[in-house]
Amino acid sequence: MTRFRTVLTLMLCLLGCLPATGADFAIVNARIFEGMAVIPKGTVVVRDGRIAAVGPDVQPPAGMEVINGAGATLLPGFIDSHTHVFGEEPLRRALAFGVTTELDMFSAPPLVASLREEQAKTGAPQRADVRSAGILATAPGGHGTQFGLAVPTLTKPEEAQAWVDARIAEGSDYIKIVSEDGAAYKLELPGLDGATIAAVIKAAHERGKLAVVHVSTQDRARAAIEAGADGLVHIFSDRAPEPGFARVVAAKGAFVVPTLTVVESTTGVAGGRSLPEDPRLAAWLTSDEVTNLSRSFPARAGAPNRMEHALEAVRQLKAAGVPLLAGSDAPNPGTAHGASIHRELELLVKAGLSPTEALAAATSAPAKAFKLDDRGWIAPGLRADLILVKGDPSRDITATRDILRLWKGGVPVQRTRTEPAPAAPKGTRAEIPKEGLVSDFEDGGLATRFGSGWTESTDKLAGGQSTVRREVVSGGAQGERSLEISGETRKGFSFPWAGMMFSPGGRPMVPADLSAAKEVSFWAQGDGGTYQIMVFATRLGMMPSQKSFVAGPEWKLYTFPLADFGLDGSDITGIFWGAGPDLREFRFRIDEVRLVPR
Repeated sequence: MTRFRTVLTLMLCLLGCLPATGADFAIVNARIFEGMAVIPKGTVVVRDGRIAAVGPDVQPPAGMEVINGAGATLLPGFIDSHTHVFGEEPLRRALAFGVTTELDMFSAPPLVASLREEQAKTGAPQRADVRSAGILATAPGGHGTQFGLAVPTLTKPEEAQAWVDARIAEGSDYIKIVSEDGAAYKLELPGLDGATIAAVIKAAHERGKLAVVHVSTQDRARAAIEAGADGLVHIFSDRAPEPGFARVVAAKGAFVVPTLTVVESTTGVAGGRSLPEDPRLAAWLTSDEVTNLSRSFPARAGAPNRMEHALEAVRQLKAAGVPLLAGSDAPNPGTAHGASIHRELELLVKAGLSPTEALAAATSAPAKAFKLDDRGWIAPGLRADLILVKGDPSRDITATRDILRLWKGGVPVQRTRTEPAPAAPKGTRAEIPKEGLVSDFEDGGLATRFGSGWTESTDKLAGGQSTVRREVVSGGAQGERSLEISGETRKGFSFPWAGMMFSPGGRPMVPADLSAAKEVSFWAQGDGGTYQIMVFATRLGMMPSQKSFVAGPEWKLYTFPLADFGLDGSDITGIFWGAGPDLREFRFRIDEVRLVPR
């Protein structure tokens, strides 16, 4: 390691690639985590944006600004090894929480090119640096095609080299491949076959690029490693790891970015909700970040994904010596750029890493895995990307949240406290009838007692092909009629849906204050399939909160408290009943739809 750092220092001094914009200063009396181990008390000297000296016996030069780090710990700037950068502002937000570099796993190449150009010219001292995979490798209609970017897809191995060369021409720093069929989430998604994935990995290696693979199932994870992938950018969650899984990864010399934060979210748990409750972070979070941290992906009935499987896989990988890298997958539901790295560190410790191993996962480990030779450590010659935190995160990993000072390239980072997150704007108070009835369909139509009525809702809004039909039919749970909803969820959008939406506001998707209601209830009967009730609210943005129900051959009453959707009812824009991403024909009925008063 000493020889590595010596050579590294000489190379960096010769290259001088970072603009010398940093001030000269020294931090004394600090506990120093240098990237792998802790120096109990020492000094770090910074000159021209780089670390000039570090150690317990280093003395600051006369006349240099001195910062007393007594009672604090100095860390290398964090590297988030899995994010998605859709603008400059996320990088500014990341830096506010100590993330000085983000490794983007899918973004628009022109955007990344402009960000990289600024980094080269100025060092971009007030936002995180970015490296990027650019466009990801996926199948037509597969994961990654649902976000609105133009995604050149692949269908066969023979296309791999030309596809990789096109990405490199666009500026991709490494190649990301999607190996995803949706099975972990009880979805059906088109995915690349094994031969094509292997061909893309080989094509990336032919051009000297790392090849990393998105997975969610153990079988696909193992296949990707055996095909020569340099790393996995998620850990699987579909079942507990087989005893030999980690040995295979270790034998191939691959690394893993578990993204436990987003795995937790895919199980329906908003683990990020705890971050705004921590006063060390709360004052720096925006209202939008607080909202997104409180969300999760909808859990799907019958889906095999479990957080315990992911945690056990990480434990096994650690025991086998596989390099583990911290990545948040921001800005997915339950995450926020920068803030979520602190949750990821907490989950890595929960999975069995020591606090110092978790710190390495966010600093030196990604620097080594992605060949970022100028950062990730506190060592002479490297960039002065530094975080000074109160306390000792080598004992309590949550101490990383108590940031005292930050530098990027030796330049002080100006953190700005945010205003307290305002409550989501309430809608106009809805005049809910005393008995709470929305519709009983006894008039033979779609009349509602309040709100702006029922509308059909399908994924055609997003370019999908699903269809829905609705008809008031004879035979109800409590009366003579009910609403029959039928149709087909089809390929064409990555997450198909079709059903009926009730809008409680004066116009469709205008928020209504339903806080006088404690729960939504309805009767259901149908073909035995699993259906979704989704509640949309202003505070949730475009991602609804979802619950599942089974419409069997006999009528059954379902009751869902609004609190179970994480809502107080004050800003509801719509309530949806329908079929989700399973591709199939469907038919079910609902009756006696109510918002039950408190």
